[in-house]
Amino acid sequence: MMTAGSFFHHSLLVALGGGIGAWLRFAAGRLIGLSAFPLATLSVNLIGSLAMGLLAGWLARHGADGGEGGESWRLLLGVGLLGGFTTFSAFSLELVNLIQRGEGTMAALYAAVSVLGGIAGLLAGLALARTFA
Repeated sequence: MMTAGSFFHHSLLVALGGGIGAWLRFAAGRLIGLSAFPLATLSVNLIGSLAMGLLAGWLARHGADGGEGGESWRLLLGVGLLGGFTTFSAFSLELVNLIQRGEGTMAALYAAVSVLGGIAGLLAGLALARTFA
């Protein structure tokens, strides 16, 4: 059971990592610049997914004892930094976890609903914004 102190500590780790990750995403966009092809977003998604794989592998090997150290690194780097940098890395990890557990149908459904639902949500948001603008 999580105590109030650990919730606050965990929240700080996520916020710290998230702030750094969001700034890194901003910096990557500025460094790569704008173009007709969204190279900055693609780069961030690929780098974030690679980093999430490295982190998940490292935690599986070194943080599997369930100790606070592994959980702190997961929250700071996985949820916070990589979550602020790109949520695509979390999507990639969850999709691969489903595939590795032999849940191919669920993985396909998750991927399709995430991508198509995300696009539909964005289109709905644009339509609503235009309606009230």
